[in-house]
Amino acid sequence: MPQTLIDTNVLIYAYDRSEPHRQRQALAVLDHLVSAGQGVLSTQVLTEFCAVALRKLTYVLTPEQVEARVTHYAHIFTVLPVTVPVIQMGLRGVREHSLSYWDAQIWAAACLHGLPLLLSEDFNPGTVIEGVHFANPFAADFDWATLSLDTV
Repeated sequence: MPQTLIDTNVLIYAYDRSEPHRQRQALAVLDHLVSAGQGVLSTQVLTEFCAVALRKLTYVLTPEQVEARVTHYAHIFTVLPVTVPVIQMGLRGVREHSLSYWDAQIWAAACLHGLPLLLSEDFNPGTVIEGVHFANPFAADFDWATLSLDTV
């Protein structure tokens, strides 16, 4: 399995008790990526996770809980910074690929760091933009076996 950039929604669903099926799937995805040593986050994803976990979950987390989770994720996953080149490429993603800015920025982080796979429910599964393949880990047909380097 290739190095995989994890979008914010995967982290959020791991704590969303109002969506038990998605919560189970998010936890399984995160466990799989930890076991395989293949998970990657960006500082954008961690920032969005903080904002949502503190305000928008049905059962919001405390600042202390969020800080503990961010610290934990930073220890188990590679974390990529949002840099000026990521911002610039994100703007190109808006212009050339009609992505929303925040989606374009996460795509840019994956693209610039050579990550061939981005897990998110925010993109059309099966889409490939400049070598970055998008998969929805919450889709009924999601299957790790189809995400090998041979097919991605």
